[in-house]
Amino acid sequence: MKALVYHKPKHVSVDTIPDPIIQDSRDAIIRVTATAICGSDLHIYNGLIPDKQKFVIGHEFMGVVEETGTDVSNIKRGDRVVVPFPISCGQCYFCQQQHLHTQCENSNPEFYGPEGDITKGKGGGLFGYTSLYGGYDGGQAEYVRVPYADFGPRKVPDSLTDDQVLFLTDIFPTGYSSIDWANLQGGETVVVFGCGPVGIMAQKSAWLKGAERVIGVDIQPYRLEKARRAANVETINAAEQDVAEVVRSMTEGRGADVCVDAVGMEADRDILDKALGTLGGQAGTAEVLENAFNTVRRGGTVTVVGVYASNYNQFPFGKIFDKAITLKAGQAPVQRYIDQLLEHVKNGDVVLDDIITHRLPLSEAEHGYKIFNEKKDDCLKVVLQP
Repeated sequence: MKALVYHKPKHVSVDTIPDPIIQDSRDAIIRVTATAICGSDLHIYNGLIPDKQKFVIGHEFMGVVEETGTDVSNIKRGDRVVVPFPISCGQCYFCQQQHLHTQCENSNPEFYGPEGDITKGKGGGLFGYTSLYGGYDGGQAEYVRVPYADFGPRKVPDSLTDDQVLFLTDIFPTGYSSIDWANLQGGETVVVFGCGPVGIMAQKSAWLKGAERVIGVDIQPYRLEKARRAANVETINAAEQDVAEVVRSMTEGRGADVCVDAVGMEADRDILDKALGTLGGQAGTAEVLENAFNTVRRGGTVTVVGVYASNYNQFPFGKIFDKAITLKAGQAPVQRYIDQLLEHVKNGDVVLDDIITHRLPLSEAEHGYKIFNEKKDDCLKVVLQP
């Protein structure tokens, strides 16, 4: 089959590799009909989460069931399914009792552990996300093996197109998590840092959960324009204005009730910041997170769904303490939210496919990565079709 293979930072290529096969009675083989490039894939592409092994990238995918293991009865050959990006057994303590499917105790046997360090004690397995997260091949391919297929994949109705449901795999549940974690009661001001795909999904989710005012922050004009059109939000260009000061002026001097960091460690930074980060052994920067702490009101909540992969010097814990900020972070437990979010899509409560800017065949995946990474051609979201 054809698949996009990671070789080293900035080097991915569409190669011919062996087709996946059933390896366990709970496996399924999916023929991929749509897959997307995620901002998290760029962390691998840019070397911030490197791997010495070759593997197939991609954790946002859906398709048609081709084959199932003997213990899979919830889906069958011919079913059309979306697949959550966390690989979750559905039976361990974290899956069953805590509903934290990204922390599955069984899907990452080599590197799983309680520590959560840079290279030691990672969480559960993820599709297409390096050896540290299970070494599973991802979905930017013609076919993919799905472990624990009796728990993860969800059937989707024929009345909905691939574009309408594809983002149930990751970015919609991720954006929704960032808002759900903040326990909105209705009437809040929510500021979302990042108007990329996850940020816009967080903005859409804030409206769903009853926010009174939603503000998107970015430094790219085309992303700000997309947020205004797709999520109907106010926007602030952080390259031109002090975000915290602007938000305080909108909120009687207090700041936002909720701030969401949907950017993570790959925020833009200058040469000096990059040099200091390298000397300190830091992957990327925590600048956006610090800006969120500045912008949130006292007693407010900051949620983090942008990816961070290392520790950071000068972390402003004193500010968190003084302002009594609640902080919640992590990867989205997609299996927890996907069924209710599918209902929102079916009912027309939310539209997901209006963020797609580029559709390319899988054979042009390298080009898709390049324009997305370099922010060329107003590229916001690339969908690949094998």
